[in-house]
Amino acid sequence: MKRHLLRQLRKFILPEIVYGPGALQLAGQHARNFGASRVFLVTDPGVVQAGWTERAEASLETAGIDYVRYDGVTPNPKDHEVERGAEVCAAENCDLIVAVGGGSPMDAAKGIGLVVGNGGHVLDFEGVDVVPNPGPPLIFIPTTAGTSADVSQFAIITDTNRNVKIAIISKMVIPDIALVDPETTTTMPPELTAATGMDALCHAFEAYVSTNASPLTDMAALQAVGLIAAHLLQACKAPDEMTHRDPMMMASLMAGLAFSNASLGLVHAMAHSLGGALGLAHGECNARLLEAVVAFNYPAAETKYRRLAAAMGIGDTARDATALLSALTERIAALRRQLGIEQGLKAMGVAADDLSTLARNAHADPCLATNPRPATPREIESIYSAVLH
Repeated sequence: MKRHLLRQLRKFILPEIVYGPGALQLAGQHARNFGASRVFLVTDPGVVQAGWTERAEASLETAGIDYVRYDGVTPNPKDHEVERGAEVCAAENCDLIVAVGGGSPMDAAKGIGLVVGNGGHVLDFEGVDVVPNPGPPLIFIPTTAGTSADVSQFAIITDTNRNVKIAIISKMVIPDIALVDPETTTTMPPELTAATGMDALCHAFEAYVSTNASPLTDMAALQAVGLIAAHLLQACKAPDEMTHRDPMMMASLMAGLAFSNASLGLVHAMAHSLGGALGLAHGECNARLLEAVVAFNYPAAETKYRRLAAAMGIGDTARDATALLSALTERIAALRRQLGIEQGLKAMGVAADDLSTLARNAHADPCLATNPRPATPREIESIYSAVLH
């Protein structure tokens, strides 16, 4: 095959997905189908308090499957949390991993599986396609509508020595089964609904303009943007209403399928740098950066941003480039403000002296490779500076 044709090839990979109310209750059945004898259940204290961990445990008990709970995971999961989890998982002879929670428990579970399956340290697997062997089977039950770790080939772990987030991108971390139950999102407080929803919006935006996008990822990304524009604000206002929670969970799923296969871009590279250095909430960082990165990228992907504007509900997308860009960035900013995400990076704890280091780390992030416009460390620092106040 000619080389230029090979460059046009795209792959689309995803786990088995069971979607709908009650999907969580199937954890035991699917663990039994895998022949599991003992499950390592990864979660966090907040999910335990919300009651979803207990429901997953009840499903395992009904199926007659023993389990060990590991809830030593914090936001922006740390390398030592993964290493400790892997030690316990191996010592307890667990042969399947179930994760219940948002992005932190799910990413930690991926890292634990890699260490159990390959040995070494979780940081050894930083990068793209460097994982030689699979770990134990993974069954994931997301409880937030935004991170999409339940369907992606990404795991983000904090390297606590360097204070950076590392990205592990590999087919080996794609869960075997995602049990996507929108009812689990009803216990999210409004601020978490807002942050994770904006994370999903960033996933969809970045996947759509990615240099590795394809018709399949484009379709999923545009669908996600439309759902988020229509339902995110209402999901925050009426948290018990499944008429909004269900579409938001579907949006998260669609955005996850898009970015897992098309990758991401500058927003996530910059957010990873902020989260690794300062421990900031990932969704809020993304939300604060999105409109500034759209403005930076716009000249390199104008046609695609026009389609994203239409998906956001902006009419007259044939207007001139300057007017369309202004309308799109203002629509994103208006949604962010309505969700209560208004503070600049300075109020989040970022100092001007931090920006050059943050920019260098963002420039080294693998997500930058598929951004539609190349960005130098100086340009990245300027974007940080623009949203500092």
